[in-house]
Amino acid sequence: MTSAGEVLGSYWPVFAFAGLVIILNMLMIVLAFFTGERHNDRTTGEVYESGVGVGKDSRSRVSVHYYLIAMFFVIFDVESVFIIAWAITFKDAGWAGYWGMFIFIMILLITIFYEWRTGALDFSPKGKDILKAYHEKFKSGVSE
Repeated sequence: MTSAGEVLGSYWPVFAFAGLVIILNMLMIVLAFFTGERHNDRTTGEVYESGVGVGKDSRSRVSVHYYLIAMFFVIFDVESVFIIAWAITFKDAGWAGYWGMFIFIMILLITIFYEWRTGALDFSPKGKDILKAYHEKFKSGVSE
């Protein structure tokens, strides 16, 4: 049976690493304090989050392009995770995994092509015509 001292003694690399991390973090904070810039501007102490200062109207309008870009980012970020996971297990997945990923990538390419053809990826002023057509379609009561 092993004693508590032997068990704790076997974890010395973990404790050494934790101590090194703490020392390194403290060193970086101290060095940043002494070598960092000092600002005494009026806005230095103001609260600032996500590009909106305090006292601004929280119901300000954001361009629809922001939300489109955010959705495209989330969609393609998640899809890239699937493709990377497949690439890691490429040999184990075999032909079934290959054809499954081939179909998945084809659906992605068809979707990108469709978005490009409909103008969803066009963020120029001409892209506002798409939004006008969309609103006119639903104002007139026509639905798919």
